[in-house]
Amino acid sequence: MPENKHPRLKELKFTLSKILRNPSAIIGFSLLFFFVGVAAFAPYLAPPKNIHNNYLVPHEGFSPTPKPPSAKHIFGTTSGQYDIYYGVIWGTRTAFKIGGIVIGLATLIGVTLGIIAGYYGGVVDEIIMRGVDIVFAIPLLILVMAIVVAFGTGLDKVIIALALVKWRSYVRVMRSGILTLRDSDFVQAAKIMGVSDFKIMIRHILPNSIYPVIVVGTMDMGSMVITASFMSFLGLGAPRGYADWGQMVASARNYIVGPAHDPLKFWYTVVIPGLCIILFVLSWNLIGDALRDAFDPKQRRR
Repeated sequence: MPENKHPRLKELKFTLSKILRNPSAIIGFSLLFFFVGVAAFAPYLAPPKNIHNNYLVPHEGFSPTPKPPSAKHIFGTTSGQYDIYYGVIWGTRTAFKIGGIVIGLATLIGVTLGIIAGYYGGVVDEIIMRGVDIVFAIPLLILVMAIVVAFGTGLDKVIIALALVKWRSYVRVMRSGILTLRDSDFVQAAKIMGVSDFKIMIRHILPNSIYPVIVVGTMDMGSMVITASFMSFLGLGAPRGYADWGQMVASARNYIVGPAHDPLKFWYTVVIPGLCIILFVLSWNLIGDALRDAFDPKQRRR
């Protein structure tokens, strides 16, 4: 006798199988699991030297000239003799913190405003969407830099500034999905039965319109790390000596090109943290592409 499965379980099983059959997803999840492992075992891979702040990169001396990889510093040191290996390991936690907090706050704000604007429409929709248009009128980097400069530099300020700007994208994505659902038969039936607007939005509309937000949020995880690294490179983000990939690249800015007779002499100071940024962003982008193919109704059954 055939097993009767709940339709949602069948769809979930089909979605997972489609994701796992996608080569991009396999590569993306493999890279992501690697970074998760590094972040989880950071205290064992690079035991902290400062008991008060694990993210302070240890250094020996103050020489501005980087030292090549050795038995003591397997990835070498950057300007100021900061250990690149320690910074790379603990910088993984910094990357997850940046992406998680920024996308979490931006999604919370954007989804809330998007649901309200799309469900109620009218004057409420106009007020919210015109506010979104005003925020969209200013490029993201310029607006983030202005907020950080106004309220003070630092990685925490960069994270807050990114969240206060990035929510605008999620409002539009969420609203567009709700506009196609608010007049659906199951929503109208819930209204006739006397279900409150809050329950309709949370129980009926949100679960059916959240998938595009998940895809966008997944791909934005990597881009937020790049943006934060850029802010650190400009001196507006993480302070010198902090375990942040962008800050490590900034510390090596004077040694991107070595002396004339050996221009690649200090390659490790830029390539190692830069490669971490590239692979971290690549993992989220590949996962986002796979989720898009799995959730898109036009693609999922092909």
